[in-house]
Amino acid sequence: MSAAILSVAHVGVRFGGLVAIADLHFDVAQGEIVSLIGPNGAGKTTAFNVMTGFLKPSQGEVRFRGTSLTGLQPHEITRLGLSRTFQRTSVFPDDTVFENVMIGLHRQGGGMSRTLLLDALLARTRASERALRERAEALLDWVGLAGRAGEKAGALAYGEQRLVGVALALATEPAMLLLDEPVSGMNASETRIFVRLIRQIRERGITVLLVEHDMPMVMEVSDRIVVLNHGRLIAEGRPEAIRSDPAVIEAYLGQGSAARRAAAGAREVAHA
Repeated sequence: MSAAILSVAHVGVRFGGLVAIADLHFDVAQGEIVSLIGPNGAGKTTAFNVMTGFLKPSQGEVRFRGTSLTGLQPHEITRLGLSRTFQRTSVFPDDTVFENVMIGLHRQGGGMSRTLLLDALLARTRASERALRERAEALLDWVGLAGRAGEKAGALAYGEQRLVGVALALATEPAMLLLDEPVSGMNASETRIFVRLIRQIRERGITVLLVEHDMPMVMEVSDRIVVLNHGRLIAEGRPEAIRSDPAVIEAYLGQGSAARRAAAGAREVAHA
């Protein structure tokens, strides 16, 4: 296995008397696709927020490429090469898909105000602007939205809006990408396409860590899986080990009908 690009070292998060995460520790190796899973309320998104600077841990630290992320702001972590998507779509709905990606590219390059960014879209004759436009076109082609570039982002289907979010994250040229429930709202066909996209992202040298509830998708795409329950690490390993782990099965079976369906989906993949 390659050296760790991300290390989560005994991280804990408390909100008053509530323990959201307790002593979370795992590594992600360079070039891996790792999934962070668990029932609702397990602490997955809280963990993502700690890794990306949106939440400060009560204990422990996260290291990325050997650098401690303690005290860093989200934009500083992004500049180090660690980028993320969010559970909710975060597009500018009244701007075109292409303009959304251009805004992301301009933010990467200089942090201008949104008004100035939109004004800059008109400066098409400058060489730097042409290069950014070519980059935006390449990103949209990569995520499969080249044909929708001129449409308002808010008019896209929910799953397509999530792809815009992926393009925006890729615009930062990350070494590692964190995907928060990336196939939420997608149908089976869209999910299969997204699985191919994740593999293409890895093929281009980008490490991937994802939170996802679609268990068949997780089992198909992951090199390793990390499982949380009630904020605690209960299992870690390859998909074939995780799908039969008694602690994982118990965690899902004890969480209601949605979790039972997720566990059943994982078992179906095992016998497919």
